[in-house]
This record gives sequence, C-alpha cells and structure tokens, in this order.
Amino acid sequence: MTKKILITGSNGLLGQKLVYRFLNEPDFSIIATSKGANRLKVEKGYMFEPLDITDAAAVSAIITKYAPDIVINTAAMTDVDGCESKPDECHKLNVEAVQNLINALKKLKNNPQLIHLSTDFIFDGKSGPYRETDIPYPPKSIYAESKFVSEKEVKASGLRWTIIRTVLVYGVVDNMSRSNIVLVAKNNLAKGRQMNVVDDQYRTPTLAEDLAEGCALATIKDATGIYHISGKDFMSILELFYKVADFWKLDKSLIKPVDTATLAQPAQRPLKTGFILDKARQELGYNPHSFTEGLQIVDNQLNGE
Repeated sequence: MTKKILITGSNGLLGQKLVYRFLNEPDFSIIATSKGANRLKVEKGYMFEPLDITDAAAVSAIITKYAPDIVINTAAMTDVDGCESKPDECHKLNVEAVQNLINALKKLKNNPQLIHLSTDFIFDGKSGPYRETDIPYPPKSIYAESKFVSEKEVKASGLRWTIIRTVLVYGVVDNMSRSNIVLVAKNNLAKGRQMNVVDDQYRTPTLAEDLAEGCALATIKDATGIYHISGKDFMSILELFYKVADFWKLDKSLIKPVDTATLAQPAQRPLKTGFILDKARQELGYNPHSFTEGLQIVDNQLNGE
C-alpha cells in the first residue's frame, strides 16, 4: 500500500534532495510544499502545493486535504545571526509552525508520523561530538533555543515522532537562492577574496544527499525517537576551508585563521559539536560519504553531471 509523504520546505536544500530521493521509492507518493512557487527542475512524479507553515489555517487545510501518513518538516529559519535580529520571526517559523503541523496532524485518524529536523546547536559545544543520549544544555542562541523548544513540542505531541538532528549541511540544489559553507568557501577563494575563518569551532559537515538518505531510511524503517545524522569526518571549520581549497586547487594563503571571539558574531556558536553516528549506522544502516567524496559529488553537480 502506497504511503503519502508530505515534505515542508521543499524548495530548500534538504527539501529538494528529499523529493528526489523519494521519487525512487514506488511505495511512497510525495506532496512537496514550500512557500512560494516550486523551484525544482523536475516537476513530474509528485504533487506540489504552495504552503506557508506559519499560517495555521493553511496548514490545517493541506493536512486535511492529503491526510499524509508521514510529514517531514524541513522548513525552518536557519540564519543563526538573522534569528538574533528577528526573534519573533524565528519563533514563528521554528516553533509556532511546528505547533501548527502538530495540531493539524492530531486531527487525522491514520496515526501519522512527524519527522522533524533539528540541529547540533541545541548542545553547548563543550563536549562534542554528541550521541543521541547526551542531554542538551541551555542553548546559546535564539536559533538554538527555538529548535530546542520545537523538539520539546514534538516529543510532547502525542504523535508518532522522529527527531533527526544534523550538522552544517552543504550541497547543490536547483535554482538555489541561498548558499552554504562549502560553496561560500569555494566561490570566495575562486574570486581571490581573503577570508577570516574560525579555527576553534569543530563540526561533522553533512552532505545534503546523506541527510536526505538518513531521513529516507528513518521513514522506510518506520523509525521513531532521536537520530543523529551527519557526515562522518570531524574537523574544524578552518580544516574544512583548507580541504575545499585543496580539492579545487585554490589559494590557501587567502584563508586567515581567527578564533571565534574575534569575529563578534551576533549569535553565540557552540565551539565543539559534531555527532557520533553509531545509532544511525546500527538501526538505520546509515553510511555517509567522506567529506572528500562529498566535495566530488558537489563538483559533479556544479558541472551538470
């Protein structure tokens, strides 16, 4: 029996990868939703509905119309510094919108599952990389707080739920309106721009295809609970930039190491996060690419392959 899967934020990096991933699964029919017009190049094989998930009535109407078996919520305000300057907007999209989805799904009679995307930023960054059993400490930013609160909403929803946390996602999508760390590094270095790059923040950067695969595995295996889905290579942001420079044979002398304190960013970042992937490997069969393999995939896509 075909299951209906509704994806929010389908124009975004993860949202697009999820649509394409589930097009390969004949047992799922896809409803892609996003604010504004559809930005995917492939327009066949799924339904698209424009949806602003901060509009409770619109969410209720779409959920009632399609009665999905699974909702994967990728929509979020992820601009960490932007959340500091627009806290109300952040709360509306990252917390209230999740409540809208929960309220709409609770009215269905088919026992739907909510798969919600979260972040490594809910941890304080003092003892990463983290397992699913590690307790989040008081979040360090308005963005982190909003994701922390949204996790609590999902856990208390009474729905079948899955929380997938991830780290520093990168990749290439159709009609991209926003960039990500790998493309920022590549494009600036290619233009000969000097860049100040932090040497005291550590992550496990995540290829968007790998994150989509982790979400798909959790969906197909009907997994519930919390899963950490990220890349497998633990590195500093500085090392990430060096690896990008090496891969595309760009000038590493343009990269100037600095510590986080000197940047005076509006939002405080956790210094050392990243994830331990044992649970996802064992329970889902998750096996991410190496960072270098991820860069090759990005390069192939940029070249239209």
